[in-house]
Amino acid sequence: MSKSKIIYISIVAVFIITVYGVTKANNSNIIYEIIEEKEIVPVIEYGFDYSEYIVKTDTIRSNDTFGKILFSNHFDSSTVYSFVNEAKGIFDIRRLNKGKKYTILFSNDSIQKPSVFIYEQDKENYIVFDNKKDSILVYKKKKTVITVIKEASGVIGSSLYETLNRSNLSPVIAGKLSNIYAWTINFFAIQKGDSFKIIYEDKYVNDTVYAGVGQIKAAYFYHASKKHYAFRFVEDSLSYFEEYFDDKAVNMRRAFLKAPLKFSSRISSRYNLKRKIALYGRVKAHRGTDFPAAVGTPIISTADGRVINSERRKANGNYVKIKHGNTPYMTQYLHMSRRKVKVGQYVKQGDVIGYVGMTGNTSGPHVCYRFWKNGRQVDPLRQKLPAAKPMKKETQKVYLEFIKEIKTQLDSIS
Repeated sequence: MSKSKIIYISIVAVFIITVYGVTKANNSNIIYEIIEEKEIVPVIEYGFDYSEYIVKTDTIRSNDTFGKILFSNHFDSSTVYSFVNEAKGIFDIRRLNKGKKYTILFSNDSIQKPSVFIYEQDKENYIVFDNKKDSILVYKKKKTVITVIKEASGVIGSSLYETLNRSNLSPVIAGKLSNIYAWTINFFAIQKGDSFKIIYEDKYVNDTVYAGVGQIKAAYFYHASKKHYAFRFVEDSLSYFEEYFDDKAVNMRRAFLKAPLKFSSRISSRYNLKRKIALYGRVKAHRGTDFPAAVGTPIISTADGRVINSERRKANGNYVKIKHGNTPYMTQYLHMSRRKVKVGQYVKQGDVIGYVGMTGNTSGPHVCYRFWKNGRQVDPLRQKLPAAKPMKKETQKVYLEFIKEIKTQLDSIS
């Protein structure tokens, strides 16, 4: 038998295979042991090959600033200055939010020079500050996001939030449903036994990282013994709102929202001309609808219009009053902690006009919402408010055909 030989065969490829061969003179009975190593897959993040860098990740802390982070990681002052200049009009470096992730890439050598700073605005969007050899680049990028269509349903127990939580569904869905039905359902008065079904999107980054709820494609809400369908349909690319229509092609949107707060509160006191007010110790007409909320909660205009009053008065506190175009309607919002709009300013439905407070005669933080029709204060919850612009007739046939399968899918959800 000849001396044993150890033969090393190196294959430069994705796999490296090492072969050990023991041979006899007659080349028979050759024994091979093949050891296969795992594929070396490059890690690509934010468009950079991490194998070429030393990578550091961290999160923004309370007292962190853009300069403080970069200087503490050994970026030189000229690079930081260039980053600041290049970022103008792209990203405000003062808006680094506590808890947000950032990544720094260092050269993979003995010098370990910092070259790239990446700030994650959210799970999808990020800003890159890249110190290339011949230039400074600052740019926004978006991660690849996939959407998965899902179904969900629920029966209201004590509240919509509680029902969603019990079903392990995102509370964001509550806000989205509130926005869809803001003109047709008073979400501060939904009842035990009401129910809903939805077809919606869940978003994922890099296939596995959950990035939140996307669009609600279709919804059904059973409330006050009525069925309320809603289907998302893009009729006009210039639309200010996400448009939803019911199963008869009627626009879900109305000229006025049901409430001056987003889905975050309830009604503590309704319009009542015979209400006894504890603050006065006697019967005094209450011509508003009170929505309690934490101080600082944004107050929104319930319809398009122009601000005709924005001031502070003793009983009303800080308040804003809006005239709504050529319609016979006006709205007023009392007891604000701070006003955000001025007289003469035009606002659109949903714009923030101030913040909940306790100014004026009030025993707790809330917004008192008042509503005028033809110069007389009325109960907004009892008004048959005008609808928004209807769907074009030529589009209705297309829409009704479009929702057929979606409605069947919605109805089949248990």
